[in-house]
Amino acid sequence: MQVPFYKIDIGKKEQQRVMDVLQGNAYYAVEDLEANFEKYIGASYAVSTSSGTGALHLAMLAIDLKRGDKVLCSVNAYPAVPEVVRHFDAEPGFIDIDEETFNIDLDKLENYLEDNQSKKLKAVIVSHIAGQPMDLERLYNIAKIYNIKIIEDASDALGGTYRGQKIGSTGATITCFSFSQHLKRNICQGGMLVTEDEDIMARAKLLRNHALVTDEDSLEYIYDVTDVGNKYTMSDLDAAFIDVQLSRQDQTIARQQEIAAKFTQKLKGVAHITIPEAKEDHAYTNYIIKIDKNRDSFARELEKKGIDTGLHYIPLHLLSYYKTKYMLRINDFPVALRNYQTVLSLPIYAALTDKEVDYICDSIKEIAKTRV
Repeated sequence: MQVPFYKIDIGKKEQQRVMDVLQGNAYYAVEDLEANFEKYIGASYAVSTSSGTGALHLAMLAIDLKRGDKVLCSVNAYPAVPEVVRHFDAEPGFIDIDEETFNIDLDKLENYLEDNQSKKLKAVIVSHIAGQPMDLERLYNIAKIYNIKIIEDASDALGGTYRGQKIGSTGATITCFSFSQHLKRNICQGGMLVTEDEDIMARAKLLRNHALVTDEDSLEYIYDVTDVGNKYTMSDLDAAFIDVQLSRQDQTIARQQEIAAKFTQKLKGVAHITIPEAKEDHAYTNYIIKIDKNRDSFARELEKKGIDTGLHYIPLHLLSYYKTKYMLRINDFPVALRNYQTVLSLPIYAALTDKEVDYICDSIKEIAKTRV
């Protein structure tokens, strides 16, 4: 049996909406998606982008990040997070993680802010790893005390909730989403930036298309440029497809949670395997187990059985650029390092069948028996 790490579920509605665009019958697909996203999240403003990374970069533009500014983030994040900071010649600062949630450790974050107060510190980017949200109530209180902006990287938390409220509507300065989650390939690309701040929304909309402005009373091809922007606009084809997928995102999450419950039931107590624990509402965009005996060898054995796996993530301080640029040592972030050596992400998506779930669990149990 072959079980890919991710498989997109495409129905007739997606095909029809894409065909509408190709036939010239969906001129406002992007605008429709933004409006529907605002309703779905419960946010005042949503600005679409060409990718999740584009949304993060646009967020840095929107908060007017400048050279020499500093932005904190988890050391366990996708490379796009510190990358968008470096594009401004600003400095990312790394914080170790909570061992169970894999999210940024709020105790360590608060200690860092207490010891390193600076006007150059502009924001903290927090990632909801695998769909498990941060303790946002505490995070927002920390942000108020130290007067910093919170940018939420919700690439793994599209449709996820925090205490019943949709991620993106809970109080962050900006929340960024991706429609092609980390290490999960989609057939389309897209991102979204949401905010309650009208000024941030206006700046983001301006800068996502080269800061071009036109006069309603002039010919359409007459334009001006008022700032230095970028090209992060989403295509109508991507928007049409994503809009249909968004309409059933809650059902997708429900199925992921159902699969996660099956994994938990079948893998609980298996030797050498530690299953994840949900501290808050968990969307289970990824199901991350820990393997105490040679994770990579375990993954290779699963691969031989046709089961693809993922890794979320290689800690940033182990990557050549950041290790060299900031002279980071391997033991600077011991929790992230320890987790990295054991974590493994299993396939989990709405199209995964119960038969495939059983096959994954049976394979894990079989391989685990060979470990001493």
